[in-house]
Amino acid sequence: MAVAALVLAAMVGACGKPERVRPAPVALRDWPVVEPADPARANAVLIRAISLVGTPYRAGGGRPEDGFDCSGLVNYVYRDILDLRLPRSSRELSAWPGPKLAPDRLAAGDLVFFASAGTVDHVGIYLGQGRFVHAPSSGGTVRVDHLDGHYWRDHYVGSRRVLN
Repeated sequence: MAVAALVLAAMVGACGKPERVRPAPVALRDWPVVEPADPARANAVLIRAISLVGTPYRAGGGRPEDGFDCSGLVNYVYRDILDLRLPRSSRELSAWPGPKLAPDRLAAGDLVFFASAGTVDHVGIYLGQGRFVHAPSSGGTVRVDHLDGHYWRDHYVGSRRVLN
């Protein structure tokens, strides 16, 4: 028992911090650059959305001081920057009038949707180059992820253009 403790102590001392196991790298595709219809408005939306990275997640949240859920973040950004009132839930947003888009036609400011069990349950704002900003889950914060990430690639169900 004492020998095992000494061996363990020597291993820990030699290693320092335990090495983090990293997931396999994600194969990122080349995302085409599609110019938004109104670059100034799209840029304003992106700057505001990115400024909220790090804001805590909160179910039903729709203000920076309270935290955000995914659709609350989308609603807040578009209302704050463009005074545009959008539907409140991700499911309602996915049915909102506006062109549906193929992934290779995404432009900055478009909404990207994800589903579990066939039902839209998540939304984010497309930033460009395959990246989007969103409020992902309880205990998390608003963050930027890539559409080619394992979870997002497998649950992506479509996009809508808000800025025409």
